[in-house]
Amino acid sequence: MRDFVRVYGPMILIVVLGLIIALMFVDPAPPKTVTIAGGAEGGAYALTAQHYAGALKEKDITAKVLTTAGSVENLAKLKSGEADIAIVQTGLAADLGSNGVKSLGAVFFEPLWVFYRANLSVRDLRDLRGRKVAVGAEGSGLRVLAGVLLREAGLGEGDYSAVPIGGAAAADALARGDVDAALVVSGATADWITALVADPEVKLLSMTKAPALARRHAYLDEVTLFEGVLDLARNLPEQDVVLIAPVAQLVVREDLHPAIQSLLIETALAEHGGGSILADPGRFPTPTLSDIPISSEAARYYKNGASFLRRMFPFNVANFLERAWVLAIPLVTLLIPLVRAAPPLYRWRIRRKIYVWYQNLRDLEAQGRAAKTPEERTEVRSQLADIQAQTGEVQVPLSYTDDLYRLRSHIRFVSELVDKLSAQDKYARI
Repeated sequence: MRDFVRVYGPMILIVVLGLIIALMFVDPAPPKTVTIAGGAEGGAYALTAQHYAGALKEKDITAKVLTTAGSVENLAKLKSGEADIAIVQTGLAADLGSNGVKSLGAVFFEPLWVFYRANLSVRDLRDLRGRKVAVGAEGSGLRVLAGVLLREAGLGEGDYSAVPIGGAAAADALARGDVDAALVVSGATADWITALVADPEVKLLSMTKAPALARRHAYLDEVTLFEGVLDLARNLPEQDVVLIAPVAQLVVREDLHPAIQSLLIETALAEHGGGSILADPGRFPTPTLSDIPISSEAARYYKNGASFLRRMFPFNVANFLERAWVLAIPLVTLLIPLVRAAPPLYRWRIRRKIYVWYQNLRDLEAQGRAAKTPEERTEVRSQLADIQAQTGEVQVPLSYTDDLYRLRSHIRFVSELVDKLSAQDKYARI
């Protein structure tokens, strides 16, 4: 064991030092805490953000969900560093910019619903001229989208009375008759959407210009709300309705750890990949509808899927192995020559224990041959006996025992030679 430690100990130490140096260049581990900018309480964004927070928690990552006014505020919090992850409606980047943020792809349709009082004649958005219209709160993506679509219809801000409310609040105002129309953005499963569709005092506008709008704005898509899809028993809606839909996209700070980005995409696949009332299975998540540049990690994921290590190991293990690949460089660089050099060096050290005695043995043989008196030969025999005793205490592995016994037989040979020379000298004197 001492020989093993002496030979391999320095090599192991060199490898350990190499690993320590290499660890200094390993990518940092993913953060244990992140912040998600969601949306208004009870809204689709807030609910989705909570789902993502739950998925991150399962991987020992704590996610704080912020309540916000909507997409505009979410994007602002990302760019200012107050949030790491956000759900943002498409269509905002052109006005607000996307410096410092990247998209992980669109995750679900969030159609624009145009409801109006049933006693009004509204065939398209131009017929809202002079009306009192709920267009979303300040800081919401709806407010931006409503402005774009109303301008496309030829309506300026002075052509209608904008009421800064959205969501369920806008639905209540429309049901009470406080507003003439409400432009709202929401998922199809919201209870208040179904309630408005079922309300005989309210009508839902079918966006006949949706194909044209989708061609003019790449972040918009045409979707069909099929007859009866909201409630088959009540046949809601009573006929197919064409809607124009932006999408909710998952946006992150561009410096967010790639492992967190991959984990978010995996969560999006689990949450939204199965389809919905408005989307076929496999439609989401997708990079094609995002108006913010896709991150390099997301582009890789959409092209190749989860990495081999992520498929084989738990998140934390796979993440460490993916970051620690740089350790292979010093390991391979150091281990190959060390492994090749260690066995010869080990053999040399073991055999040196044996062969080191041959110098003394050769000198004693020479002294024995040159001895002229019995006293000189007696001294040589005494030294040979000492060597014989000392070599008897030498310990070597079993595979080298033959070399040790060969040394002892050579010592005996020299002793017998000295004895023979002594006998010849004695007979010569007789």
